[in-house]
Amino acid sequence: MHTLDTSNPNNYCYKTENLELHILGGLQLNKLESLRVTLSIEKLTKSKAILNVLRQNIDLYNDNQVEKLVRKCAERLEIGTSVIRETLQLLTKELESHRFLLNETAIRVDLPKTKVITGTEKRAAIKFLKSKNLLEKTNELIGKSGVIGEYTNRLLMYLIFTSRKTNNPLHCISLGSSGVGKTHLQSKVAELIPDDDKVEITVLSANAFYYFNRTELQHKIILIEDLDGAESVLYPLRELQSKKKITKTVVHKDRKGTTKTIHLTVEGPVSVAGCTTQESIYEDNSNRSFLLYIDESETQDARIMQYQRLLSAGKINEDEELKSKDFLQAVQMVLKPIKVVNPYAMHLSLPRSVFKPRRTNAHYLQFIEAITFYKQYQREHKTDETTGEIYIETEIEDIKEANELITEVLLRKSDTLSGACRNHLERLKQYLASVNQTTFTNTEIRRNLRVKQTTLQRYNAQLLMEGYIRKTKGKKGQTYHFEIVDLNEYKDLRNKIDTSLATCMAQINLPA
Repeated sequence: MHTLDTSNPNNYCYKTENLELHILGGLQLNKLESLRVTLSIEKLTKSKAILNVLRQNIDLYNDNQVEKLVRKCAERLEIGTSVIRETLQLLTKELESHRFLLNETAIRVDLPKTKVITGTEKRAAIKFLKSKNLLEKTNELIGKSGVIGEYTNRLLMYLIFTSRKTNNPLHCISLGSSGVGKTHLQSKVAELIPDDDKVEITVLSANAFYYFNRTELQHKIILIEDLDGAESVLYPLRELQSKKKITKTVVHKDRKGTTKTIHLTVEGPVSVAGCTTQESIYEDNSNRSFLLYIDESETQDARIMQYQRLLSAGKINEDEELKSKDFLQAVQMVLKPIKVVNPYAMHLSLPRSVFKPRRTNAHYLQFIEAITFYKQYQREHKTDETTGEIYIETEIEDIKEANELITEVLLRKSDTLSGACRNHLERLKQYLASVNQTTFTNTEIRRNLRVKQTTLQRYNAQLLMEGYIRKTKGKKGQTYHFEIVDLNEYKDLRNKIDTSLATCMAQINLPA
């Protein structure tokens, strides 16, 4: 029985008693409706010497082309038509089988590698989720996995990513100057999530989102390295965030040439995370997300540079980092979808100073639910008598922990300044306090705070417009001076938020 030799992927060989056929360049795997190949057909004598060679491009599924080749071979190679016809039929069958095998292999390779945890890992993960001070221990493990500093941001991001398993996932945008580690923080925390549950995007075309399978994105994290490189998909992303599904209507021609309209639908919910330096440009996306401002302090700089030195010196325990990542992935895998009910929701309200209070209030309640969801192994499973649905309830401890983590987010949501401008103003206040001054000039600030002139002009324009600083005349012949209108305004805003959250907790703790 003749067999197909596929050891050389670019030159298959098929031999019979009288013929030797080579398939040059291998097979096309993507067009199953045709079998187009380049054939080299050689006639062999009894001494195996090649007498003649015929080369031909042909679609072996095209009967007319095959018949023409049969007659051509019979004439050129002086061989019977029945012999060459049977040889081509057998070759077609062998090539067909081999192509199906190659396609099955390609599909298996392309499928995401599903992480499987052992019984021991599962028991350890559940034991961890049942432990006291769970959020504190989780934060420690995140640090051991290689995330340096950013103590609040990293835990916030991890909990936001965890919320992908709920019906109302949260979203986040990391903000900061260029080179401060926004993408690094996002990618390092994302490493703690199983690969099956995330989709990483660098650049994506405007229509690409609509061609995912209907449920391919459900309960996954969509990670965008830089929002500037994904502007074309921000609209469908916003729709996925808000409506939990997107639909596009396109015109399609079937095989008969009939034009018809089809609907492409991709369903959520999804959790979206992205990074950018330009907060104001992505306001529509920011309104739907937690804004995480990267720590740009000198203390954080020192932490990162020390880690870099230790890594370069080979003093970082990389095995421990890997074990922490694997363990937190196992923790994510044992979390099961379950409904969360917050019996204290009616007592929770946000400060009046918060902008977009309707959406922010929803985020606040969803974040409390995310913490409760993460603690599902510590909560009693209850059953709704009406629907029979199983659920768990939020406890006061969850609300307290949420308030501690979310204070900075609410503070930024209540601020009229952009994050970069607010950071500049707070640095400015610290500088003036250190030199015991109340006024300053642009030249002085550029020199001491190392701010570019154009950047400083932009900050000053915003601060003047919002009434945070004012111009004061200097001595005759000197440039304008500036002074800060209220040195304590940010502290007062923080106190208002703390007071509001404390009032909510006091109401909850009142005896029924």
